[in-house]
Formats: sequence, structure tokens, C-alpha cells
Amino acid sequence: MRRLFLKSVAAGALAAILPLPLRAQTQQADAEKFAPEPVKSGGAILSRVNTYDSAPYIEPHASTLVETRAKTILAAWFGGTKERNPDVGIWLARLQNGTWSPGVEVANGVQGDGTRLPTWNPVLFQDPTGDLHLFYKIGPSPQKWWGMVISSSDDGKTWTKPRRLPDGILGPIKNKPVVLSDGSWLSPSSTEGGEGMDGSTNVSWRLHFERSTDKGQSWTKTAPVRSKVSIEAIQPSVLFHKDGRLEAIARTRQGALGMTWSKDNGLTWSSIAAIDLPNPNSGTDAVTLKDGRQLLVYNHSGHRPDEPGKGDRWPLNIALSDDGIHWRNVLTLEDKPLVSGYAYPAVIQSSDGLLHITYTVGRRRIRHVVIDPKKLV
Repeated sequence: MRRLFLKSVAAGALAAILPLPLRAQTQQADAEKFAPEPVKSGGAILSRVNTYDSAPYIEPHASTLVETRAKTILAAWFGGTKERNPDVGIWLARLQNGTWSPGVEVANGVQGDGTRLPTWNPVLFQDPTGDLHLFYKIGPSPQKWWGMVISSSDDGKTWTKPRRLPDGILGPIKNKPVVLSDGSWLSPSSTEGGEGMDGSTNVSWRLHFERSTDKGQSWTKTAPVRSKVSIEAIQPSVLFHKDGRLEAIARTRQGALGMTWSKDNGLTWSSIAAIDLPNPNSGTDAVTLKDGRQLLVYNHSGHRPDEPGKGDRWPLNIALSDDGIHWRNVLTLEDKPLVSGYAYPAVIQSSDGLLHITYTVGRRRIRHVVIDPKKLV
């Protein structure tokens, strides 16, 4: 396996945009403005920190988390001058002795002819052998992007050359793949353009799921998940239920979160239905806890009355459910009003039973929170 060693990225494109002293002043101001609130002792939240105080880019977003076989937590996100700009790359950081390492750029959108396109939505995944995979997208927009992947056999210290996924396979769009009972990998995915719910050709959000039975060498995908009531959904996350069913929770345009169910290990899925939690058209993530409870990180906010399809990305909350249908809001992570809000959470439960959550803060920082799930009731 050919390997590429990581290297820190110099100021690069940003140096041409902001003089060094001004960039330093901006980073310092942002570090103070977006500093996390202190953690209160005795509560479910054990720690709350930003993953960095300064970086050679302005906007980070769309973080992802994984625990390696060495029990190390890794996080990745995209960062650049602004989402959709060509200088946006994929950055990786490592939690070591309670402190986050400086991020390094592990992937970008540089093409063979030298042109550069933006990268999007990294997703970290550890397969059953312990190898890591970092999925991401390259393209000018979500309607025209394609899936990419790099892999690592040494806990993310070095990575393979980027590999483009097969045509029509986008990889996990925002949230982590899961390993099914038969060993297959299931990637929750979606598209943001194409045939509408009524069969017309327009911009429509559609869920689908991608499966690999040969450790990611080849993929198949389901048909788009239908909705009887025209719920348009993207960015699903997969949950496991004790009766063997799978559930996916998704972001929608309709003001409430959506759900779909599978009784055949993800081969087919039920029509999308709304659940009893609001959604301001913002990403979520979910995980099945070791004790069987279902946990969801989301913005407990609906649409603005004057702007259908849009809402505030605050507060940021945790909800629990026993059946995946009825949810209860059990913890508020952030509730201070903030432009751009607290968005695009990622959540995992590590081998020690603790919850790790990352999310974007005001499009200026990635925040990491550790939670004791035993204190969530």
C-alpha cells in the first residue's frame, strides 16, 4: 500500500488574503469571542473545549469523529476561507493526553491539471480490522460533487493516495457508516438535486444508502427513499434497535426531523415520516448507546415564521429515545444566541463509555464536548 506522510500546511492561500499581523489579530479576537463556557461540576458535561485557538484558515465546518484501535480520538473537518471556496481542504487533529494537536491538511481538491475545487463533509470510519477510512467529497457544489476516500493502517498517522469512489457512489454524506450483522458496511447518504417527489425534474433532497460487502472495494446503493407526504431529507444517521430493525434520522426542509426504517438490514427502507422534534434545516447526528438507548444531537429549533425552510441553529441539544419514535430533550449543550449558531454535530461513544461530541461554533471554531451518558435521564 503506497502511503503519503502528513505535513502541516503553511498559511498558503490565506497569506495572499490577509497580512500576517492582521490574520494573527483576527485569530486572537476569534479565540476570545468563541471561547467555550466553563463546565459546571457534577453535571453530565465533563469537559468542553475548542479543538484549536488559531489555524491557517478562517472557516471550519462539518466535523467528524472516530476512536482508533489505540483508543485515540481523531477529529476531522473542512476548513478554508469560506465554504464552497477552492481553498477549502480536509483537516485532521488528534486528542492526546487531553489536548488537541494542531490540525494538518490530509486532503484537498487539487486536480490533475492543477486546478483546485472545494472539498466537503469529511466522515471518519474505522472498519472491523482497525483500518481507518476518511470519506469526503470534491466538487463545485453538493449537486455536482463526487465521493473520495483515503485510508490508514496506522491510526491516521499516514494515509493512502486519494481514491475516487465509483460513479454514482457518494459515500457517507455527513454521518458515520455502520457495520451490519453480516459484516457489510452501510453508508448513510443522500443527494441534493434531481427528480422531485412528484416525478418532476427539479432540485429535491433524497435519502439513499450505500453498501459494501467487500471492505469498500465495491459498492451498491438502494433506490431513493420515498415519502408519502413529500418530506425532503438529507444527511441520515443510522441507529440499531433490539428487534433487529435499523432506523435512520435525517435533516429535512419541512421543519421537523425525519425518520425511515429498515427490516431487512438496510436493503429497503420505509417511507420517510416526521418525528416529534423540530429541525431548522440543519444537520444532526445520532448513535445507539451501549445500554440500548438511542441518542440524538440536534438543534431544538424550528423554522422562522418569515423564512420557511430556514431557522436558527441554536440551541444545540441532546435527546434520548427508547423506541426511536418518541424523543425527550435531556440536555442543552449550547443556548447562547450566535450568528451561524452551533451546527453540524458529530457524536460517538468511546470504548470507556463516554460520549464525544464535536460541532461548529459560529463558523469559526470546532468545539469538543465529553459527556457521561449515565447522567443523561
